[in-house]
Amino acid sequence: MENNQFFLLLLGAYLLGSIPSAVWIGKAFFNIDVRQHGSGNAGASNTLRILGKPAGITVLIIDLLKGLAASSLLFFVDELLPGTQEFRKYQLFLGLAAVLGHVFPVFAGFKGGKGIATLLGMVIGISWPVALLCIAVFVSTVWLSKYISLGSMMGSAFSPIFVRFIYGSGETFFLYFCLAVAAMVIYLHRSNIQRLRTGTESKFSFSKKPEINNN
Repeated sequence: MENNQFFLLLLGAYLLGSIPSAVWIGKAFFNIDVRQHGSGNAGASNTLRILGKPAGITVLIIDLLKGLAASSLLFFVDELLPGTQEFRKYQLFLGLAAVLGHVFPVFAGFKGGKGIATLLGMVIGISWPVALLCIAVFVSTVWLSKYISLGSMMGSAFSPIFVRFIYGSGETFFLYFCLAVAAMVIYLHRSNIQRLRTGTESKFSFSKKPEINNN
C-alpha cells in the first residue's frame, strides 16, 4: 500500500473518531454540553450518567461504530488480504487514529472522551473473539463492583492475555499494541483511580435517574 493512500486512510479514521456523538446529542436534544457535567468526558458512561439511558446507549453504539468503521477501511484496499498479520497491523493503526480522534476531536475543540467504546469497536473489527472476552471481563467487573471505570481498566488489562491465548506467540504486534493500550487506558483513568481509592467514584446503576433531571 502506498504511503499517500495509507495517510488518507489514517485521516479518514481520525475524522470518523472525531465525530463527537456525546457532545452533539447532548446539545441537540438537551441543550447540554456533557463535558461541563459529571466527569467532564464526552463519552457514553458520562452521557448515561448525565442524560439517561436512551442518550447513553445511543452514544455507546455510535462510538463503537466509529472504531469498527475505522478498522474496516482496509477492506477498500485490494492488495491487502484480510485475516493476515499485515492486515491486522494496518487495522490497528487505523483504529488508533479513530481513538485519538475520539480523545482529541477536531469537531469539538479537541476535548473528547477516553475512547473506550471506540477502542472496543476497533477490536471488534480486528478480532471479535478478543473483543468478546474483553466485554465479558468488563461486564463481570461492573456487575460485581458497579464501577464502569474499573470495568474498562480490567477489560483492557486482560486484552493482551486474550491475544496471546487466541493467536499464540505469532501475533507479537497485536500483543504489544494491547499492552500499550492497557497502559494508556489506565493512565487516562488516573482521576478515576484516585476516586476509587477515596471511595468517591460514582457507581453505575440502570435504575439511577439522570443527573440532569435532579438539577
